Amino acid sequence: MPNPNAIISNHIRFVPPLDRPAAEALRSEGGLAVELDDGRRIRFDPSDPRSAGFVQVLDGLAGLRRPVYLEIDPAADAITRLLIPHVSRIADIRATDAGYDLALEYSHARHLLKHESADFAALAERARAALERGQVVIVTEDDRHDIIDIRGYTPGPDDAPLPPWPKERLPLERPWWQRLIDWIWRWPIWPWWWFRCISQARAQQIFDAMGATSCPPLTVPAPCIPFLYPDDGCWGRAHEMCRLIIAMGRKPRKIWIEHSTGYWLHVDTKNNPQCYVEWGWHVAPTLCVRKGWFWSEEMVIDPALFTTPVSKAVWKGVQNDPGATLTPSDASIFYLWGNVTDPTYTQTNQVLATYRLQLQNRAIQLGAPPYAHCP
Repeated sequence: MPNPNAIISNHIRFVPPLDRPAAEALRSEGGLAVELDDGRRIRFDPSDPRSAGFVQVLDGLAGLRRPVYLEIDPAADAITRLLIPHVSRIADIRATDAGYDLALEYSHARHLLKHESADFAALAERARAALERGQVVIVTEDDRHDIIDIRGYTPGPDDAPLPPWPKERLPLERPWWQRLIDWIWRWPIWPWWWFRCISQARAQQIFDAMGATSCPPLTVPAPCIPFLYPDDGCWGRAHEMCRLIIAMGRKPRKIWIEHSTGYWLHVDTKNNPQCYVEWGWHVAPTLCVRKGWFWSEEMVIDPALFTTPVSKAVWKGVQNDPGATLTPSDASIFYLWGNVTDPTYTQTNQVLATYRLQLQNRAIQLGAPPYAHCP
């Protein structure tokens, strides 16, 4: 049965209104409370070291007009756990020995509904119904991405609009004769094309500039990029990096990887408490880099995984799916399925803001990455 001490609220209101830094508001006379959809008010405990962080995360969610999942200690009427749900359609359900893998639109993480869940049968039924109807649902999962709640979502007039439902991926390749002309044009005997690529030293400088934008986990000030939350949101990180690289006068592209049947992309990392992440797909920018006399290579810029530019082969190899497929695209492609673009970076900023909050929320409750227990 559902956790009786859990609340999902689509709206977040502070009482009194939050008009000062969180730590100051907690110490003020009368303290600070949050009011939820059912009219219940939860007061923040100023002695709890997590309270100021919870206020910041809730304030961020209120600004994004996104729901929150809270678990409450009924005796103290205080927050014991805060989770940030996905608001999404379910794109696919796949049976596994452990239960079901759910693919959510606009998410590349693996979302697990396990047989061991106390509400497995009810949650599985809701998931199947939502898939059949194309229904938008609120999916709440713990930090391991184990699903603990699924429920319908009907946005109100003041709630954040959902991004458009992505269509099936459209072909990115041009006709063979156009690609042949392009290949002839780029043939290395033409030195002017080779000189348009950057040196390895310059590639490292650009990589370092991207890495320098990484978010401090406990404060996540915009416009930082949440590389330390590798679990999800790569398409937002990649699009923002492309914007920054273009502003530096270069012409990036992107490389997308998709898992093969029977596999998940699996990457060991010290930036997740489980010491690994699993994805259905992933994306990062690429740059043309000079490697030798009239020889160049597309190198991947991915500070979530590496400390230096790497070849596509190395980038693929670290994700541990030998059958995974790689698809190059123009930098303008924000989301591969439907060839969605985001020229104003509105969706990019929404994605980055969401996963900044996921990083901050994890750091508040589980400590800041990197995690020393990871090998």
